[in-house]
Amino acid sequence: MSTDTTDTVLNPEDTWTQGDLLWRDERWTAQVIKNEDDEGWAVAMTLAGEQEPALVGPWTMGRDKKNPKPLSAPAFHTLVKTANEVLRRHEQQLHAQLHKSLKLDTEQGRVQVLLDIVPDEDNPYATLSAKDSGGELLAQRRVDAGFKFNETSARNWLASLEL
Repeated sequence: MSTDTTDTVLNPEDTWTQGDLLWRDERWTAQVIKNEDDEGWAVAMTLAGEQEPALVGPWTMGRDKKNPKPLSAPAFHTLVKTANEVLRRHEQQLHAQLHKSLKLDTEQGRVQVLLDIVPDEDNPYATLSAKDSGGELLAQRRVDAGFKFNETSARNWLASLEL
């Protein structure tokens, strides 16, 4: 899923749509859809240029209890805010999975050990590095992307460096 939300444009000739079941601005499309799991409705929020929605949630029934409530400007803006938050959380989670860090007290002082995973489709790998309290790189090594990163493995690696 693309996370660049600044330059994405759907269609420069026809970006804005405001209908009962479909709203679109230059970045987001909100579409009310039939909920296949029950008799209700759902709304899908899709970022421009993406195939899959970033957010799908329940949608309110209209007064007739049969058809969906029409989209409105306040509802669309709330949905955009929620979808942006979902993307932000996804980015934070991905960052946390790919970049791990531990601070360890050693005889040489406090050392930060980092594991940065590069999720290359053909050849994923990770970089293990150690930095002193001033941020200066002490050592760096390429490791397997599945490297078990914990306090024990970090201490063992630091001990092998003879800092």
